[in-house]
Amino acid sequence: MSQVLPDGVLAFVALGANLGDAQTTVLQAIDDLARLPHTRLVKASSLYRTAPFEASGPDFINAVIALQTRLDLRELLLKLHQLENAQGRERPFKNAPRTLDLDILLYGDVSVNSPDLQIPHPRMTERAFVLVPLAEIAPERVTGEQLRVVQGQLIHRFD
Repeated sequence: MSQVLPDGVLAFVALGANLGDAQTTVLQAIDDLARLPHTRLVKASSLYRTAPFEASGPDFINAVIALQTRLDLRELLLKLHQLENAQGRERPFKNAPRTLDLDILLYGDVSVNSPDLQIPHPRMTERAFVLVPLAEIAPERVTGEQLRVVQGQLIHRFD
C-alpha cells in the first residue's frame, strides 16, 4: 500500500549529471520536477560532487529530492524519462556518461520488481551519492550501517 498523503504519495528521486554544465542541469531538473502536474517539491538536498561510480567520464553532480505527487508510479517514470530526453540523454551503453539521470528511489511504500522498474531502487544502498543526500533530507530513511558501507566512496557537498 502506498504512503498516501493529503495530496498524493511521497516519492524520492535521485538526480545526477556529468556532461555539459552538470550543476545547472541538476538545478534546472529540480525546478522542472517541482513543476510536474499534481506534484509538489517537499525538500531538496544540497548538491554533491562525486567521481563516477561504475561509470565513466567527468565527476557527477548529484542530489536527491522528495516529491509529493498524485502521479501514479508509471506516470512519474514517464515524466522523468521526458525530462532526461529533453536534456539530450542518450543511452549508448550501460553506465554511459549522461547529461541527466533521474531515478525513482522510493515511491511511498510501494515495492515493484519488473524488467523496466524496480522500487525501492535496487542499488541505492550501495551508493554514497544516493544515501548521503537522502540522509540529509530524510534521515529516517537511511541507517548508520548503510552509511558505513559507503563511507569509502568520496563525496563532496557544495556549501
